[in-house]
Amino acid sequence: MSALFETYTLRDVTIPNRVWMPPMCQYSAAPEGPDAGVPDDWHFAHYAARAAGGTGLIIVEATGVSPEGRISPYDLGIWNDTQVEAFRRITRFLLSQGTVPAIQLAHAGRKASTDQPWRGGAPLGADAHGWQPVAPSPVAFADGYPVPSELTVAGIQEIVRRFADAARRAVAAGFEIAEIHGAHGYLISEFLSPYSNHRTDEYGGSYENRTRFALQVVDAVREVWPDDKPLFFRISATDWLEEDGWTADDTVRFAADLRAHGIDLLDVSTGGNAAGARIPVGPGYQVPFAARVKAETSLPVAAVGLITEAEQAEKIVANGEADAVLLGRELLRRPSWAREAARELGGDVHVPDQYHRSV
Repeated sequence: MSALFETYTLRDVTIPNRVWMPPMCQYSAAPEGPDAGVPDDWHFAHYAARAAGGTGLIIVEATGVSPEGRISPYDLGIWNDTQVEAFRRITRFLLSQGTVPAIQLAHAGRKASTDQPWRGGAPLGADAHGWQPVAPSPVAFADGYPVPSELTVAGIQEIVRRFADAARRAVAAGFEIAEIHGAHGYLISEFLSPYSNHRTDEYGGSYENRTRFALQVVDAVREVWPDDKPLFFRISATDWLEEDGWTADDTVRFAADLRAHGIDLLDVSTGGNAAGARIPVGPGYQVPFAARVKAETSLPVAAVGLITEAEQAEKIVANGEADAVLLGRELLRRPSWAREAARELGGDVHVPDQYHRSV
């Protein structure tokens, strides 16, 4: 039996295999009006194709817990009931294919209010559906980005409440798993790293203070998220900086804290918080960070980062480097990657009745 196609159970949710789809923004929702942040036909077709292709778990893209929490005006949101109803169409279909539907709850912080990537991704002003970003400290992400407004303590607590409200809506929308976005230089990641967090109050300075906001979000979400459903946390295991950044050592330490606060799996990525960081990109380049968390803590992990081939993915899981793999760009290229990999590795995977002639 292929390790990649073994089932995996967290709490009361069983995922049919270890081939998972990470959150990847489509930047395709309406930017304003009654349909702002609402998933449409593109989102349905996009996620449905990967479910029909045998993907065991699909994590819907970074979804704003508030309008100003979106990375771009064209991102999905889950701050109102219109969005919830549209998401139900997606979760129903994914479940019909045996795929577990998950959603990433996010706030973009100082990297918010940017254009669609294919139009350059530059920061947007109010004349182009944009807004003023917020952050732990008034430090711009990079040249050409606006200086964000520093959050007050009251503002921080309001965002914590927004995460909890979004989690309640995610349950109503039919999602089986929620993931809190704490990676890639977005708001929670900005608080974690001393590179972007220069505060001197209870949310800055020491490790305990810099992790306070993240753990408050986790606690607020876990309180409203059903006990029988798993909760994930996505992290950038390193800022890829030689000094003054978040490190792999911090990640291992934080994984234990997350476990104690009810997180069931750590989705381990890297980078995104320092625009000038030098990252040694290559096949499986982020897997060692997931492997270290798995080896040194009791928290399950999923690995990402240029995982493209079936045998490569099989070895990561079989060798115990991670409990599952998340394929991003490769699933954009090949929606039926899981079915193709099962054929290559001798694993079992769901095949829609309509596609049985392809087996």
